[in-house]
Amino acid sequence: MPADPYAKRLLWFVFMGSKGGMNRMRLISVIRQKPLNANQLAKELGLDYKAIQHHIGVLEKNNLITRVGEKYGATYFLSTFLEVNIEAFDEIVTKLEKSK
Repeated sequence: MPADPYAKRLLWFVFMGSKGGMNRMRLISVIRQKPLNANQLAKELGLDYKAIQHHIGVLEKNNLITRVGEKYGATYFLSTFLEVNIEAFDEIVTKLEKSK
């Protein structure tokens, strides 16, 4: 099934359109393997907790991850929207790896 053009544009914008895109891409890759909370993500990625909170906010706002739970203990999962369009995400990751 061909990727939704809206989804591709959104993913390019979120992951390639700004400085933090690489960290957001890494965050998605980690969540894809195992849902974690913000503190666990910070440790896993070696990033500041505040930076993780910022990236989580961007990803939530763009409907790429969902939160289960409240406040500190909230666990983050891939959203249904991203799961449906995961091929477009993988395509972006592949193109980025080839350009290195």
